[in-house]
Amino acid sequence: MIKVVFMGTPQIAVNSLKKLLNFNDMQIQAVVTQPDRPAGRGKIMTPPPIKECALKNAVPVFQTESIKNDKELIQKLKELEPDFFVTFAFGQILTQEVLDIPKFATINLHASLLPEYRGANPIQRAIYDGKVETGITTMITVLALDAGDICMQEKIKITDEMTDIELSEIISDKAPFLLYKTIKGLYTNTLVPIKQDETGVTIAKKFQKTDGAIDWSKSVDEIHNQIRAMKSWPSTYTLCNGKIIKITESKVLKRCKQEGPICSISKLSKDGMELCLKDGVLLVTKIKPEGKQEMSPFDWANGAKIKSGDIFADEVK
Repeated sequence: MIKVVFMGTPQIAVNSLKKLLNFNDMQIQAVVTQPDRPAGRGKIMTPPPIKECALKNAVPVFQTESIKNDKELIQKLKELEPDFFVTFAFGQILTQEVLDIPKFATINLHASLLPEYRGANPIQRAIYDGKVETGITTMITVLALDAGDICMQEKIKITDEMTDIELSEIISDKAPFLLYKTIKGLYTNTLVPIKQDETGVTIAKKFQKTDGAIDWSKSVDEIHNQIRAMKSWPSTYTLCNGKIIKITESKVLKRCKQEGPICSISKLSKDGMELCLKDGVLLVTKIKPEGKQEMSPFDWANGAKIKSGDIFADEVK
């Protein structure tokens, strides 16, 4: 029986924990995750998704603000004598003392094809940059950021209209099987990790809320990529008639130089709102006006008395 301690926090890691619990040659000894946090308008204390999954499956849960400073937890983990630590979107830095606890290794699942997109935001950055391919990587965790030796990788195609939410779901589905094959390979000594090529390193920095502001002078592809990369957060937005309008879905209709003012509405229909940009036409298919629910641009335009020929965005905030 392979003994594993799983460290993770958000929803994307839940499927991996569920699947690993179902392999009959693997024992999940415990889960380590972040503390409960206030969430929603009522600021109700809410457990991390990983904690909820662990408790439903009768797995012991340890929560900590900082594992590297939690001497009591470190001692408990040592007493478990695990073969592996598995980390997936855990959100905390591990010390060498923690990395030295498992008999074999600490394995991290990273949502990119390392060494590309090291860092906290690889899923959104790949879409934002217009990549047509990304993937997942299992690696041996070291103290440097996502710099450990690569164990296994799997490529994932990014389609033209795929959002960060959809890519996250695909990664969530594929991750547990790559983790399992990695653990088995290291345990049986049939897998030899390889060093990363440092010349190919890129960094996936976190987005800030202000990064959601749309600069309409950019290309139609850049704006479309921004919209689908930020579907989950922070959402892309602009100002129209002095009010914030979030754009949540779009598609590129044409790529060719356009005449006339940027961001003028060339057509309004139940299919969406066509915006003329400097090098193409963007079809906006869903928006969220300030203080309202997500809706079709056609319904919003009728209520806001917006028509073809109008300039959609009068300001960028």
